[in-house]
Amino acid sequence: MSTLTFPLSNLYQSQSKSRSFSTSISPSMVSNFCLKASTNFLSSSFPFLRSSPIIQRRSISSSSIKMSAQQIIEHIVLFKVKPDTDPSKIDTMIGRLNGLISLDSVLHISATPLLRTRSSSLSFTHILHSRYSSKENLAVYTDHPSHVSVVTESVRPICEDIMAVDWVFDVSSQSIKPQPGSAIRATFLKLKEGNSGQKDEILGVIGGIKEKVPSIDQITYGENFSPARAKGYSIASIAVFPCVSELEGLDSDSELANAEKEKVRDLLESVLVVDFVVPHSQNASL
Repeated sequence: MSTLTFPLSNLYQSQSKSRSFSTSISPSMVSNFCLKASTNFLSSSFPFLRSSPIIQRRSISSSSIKMSAQQIIEHIVLFKVKPDTDPSKIDTMIGRLNGLISLDSVLHISATPLLRTRSSSLSFTHILHSRYSSKENLAVYTDHPSHVSVVTESVRPICEDIMAVDWVFDVSSQSIKPQPGSAIRATFLKLKEGNSGQKDEILGVIGGIKEKVPSIDQITYGENFSPARAKGYSIASIAVFPCVSELEGLDSDSELANAEKEKVRDLLESVLVVDFVVPHSQNASL
């Protein structure tokens, strides 16, 4: 399968919209309400109908509507700011990156300092996490003059290293924007040479983590489709926790962590883990 590539990495190398929510009732909401009401009435008034295929199909249909999911593009950029950089320039970089939420193609964006980095070979100081409804919208964001201006004027001049990773995942429509104050762990995996055929096994292990860690609100994972500036890391994931204490609680459960690592340890050359907190406020201006 061919994948789309975008000039984002080259751009970094060389150079919300607020969504309002209406309280109006749509026809689909009315239809769903009536469907549920009629199903409940039939089931309670005529018990023998509870096993009816019609009732069962209606129940399944109603459940499917509630649990609807949509495909998103996860986009993460890691920055290493040069030592002795003027703090005001760092603040400007973060503020302008967060200001890109005003672009129509952006579903969510969060730029912030890292809480911690865990890697023996790489060191980063800041992160940008953003989400898009399609690869095309990621490309629109990448090429937008406002984004190009931020990168050229506020990012490249103060950063000595940058890494970017993108993947595709399905999330529920209610979970597109992580809540402010949420703690997020981003993990990047580089496979040993010759182990590329084991990606499905690794993704399966990552996908099973949420069942074992109830404190995780959301987990997304996938294969990176933008290798140019990923430094060889081909699989990435993020786990969203309600707060920092919940994230730190995971670290205290060393038995669980070691058990999961053991399943894929022999397949990996390198692991990069970074933690950050979704900021409570974002600059809405560029």
